[in-house]
Amino acid sequence: MEYNIVLKTYEGPMDLLLDLIKENEIDIYDIPIFKITEEFLKYIENMKKLNLTLTSDFILMASTLLEIKSKMLLPKKEALDDEEVEEDPRLDLVESLLEYKKYKEASEILKIQEEYESKSFYKLRTEIFSMSEMDFLKDSNVEKLSLAFFNILKNYKDKEVVGIEREYFKVEDASRKIKQALKKNKKIKFSQLLEDIVYKVDAITYFLGMLELIKNQYIVANQSDNFADILIEEREYHGQEQTQINN
Repeated sequence: MEYNIVLKTYEGPMDLLLDLIKENEIDIYDIPIFKITEEFLKYIENMKKLNLTLTSDFILMASTLLEIKSKMLLPKKEALDDEEVEEDPRLDLVESLLEYKKYKEASEILKIQEEYESKSFYKLRTEIFSMSEMDFLKDSNVEKLSLAFFNILKNYKDKEVVGIEREYFKVEDASRKIKQALKKNKKIKFSQLLEDIVYKVDAITYFLGMLELIKNQYIVANQSDNFADILIEEREYHGQEQTQINN
């Protein structure tokens, strides 16, 4: 009996590994290297059966996984008090996966933005800051806020609305609403701003509005930890020299 082989497509070996980790509900900090290596090699074998081009990066990753596997098979040496603890052979792989995951999720924000720019009634492009005005976004902490925003955005979908005309919701509108919310409460969660939105694109507009207020040193944005909700509060003194973004 013949079986049809159906393979998901991936951007590269890191993309495949992240998917395997997600599907198997694996802790990325404690990867069962034997299981992951087996599934990775199985995917490569299926690629060969389908006569798909096997790129060098997949071969290199397979070699890396096998090397890590062989190191983990070696008996562990007991470290003496004055000796360094033996490094986990999976460490470099975990760091690479975390780095790839971070940039992949960040790029998803841009993909969502482009999708809604093309499909929505009004273009969000006219609301996006010029590159010279976006220099402050190079701050790595703002990048973390972007990742947190994407994590929040995953829970939102366009609501089904019949007979309601789409209103043009601009970045300055979002900034004004954030200011109004802060007059009622000293601190607000970013997710609270999204409770009444109809279109997912409005969440992006709120995020841009928040960044505009950060740039103008009107608010401070904090997180308790990575990917947690964003806590927004008004600066005690507006117009300080440094924009403060805490993580």
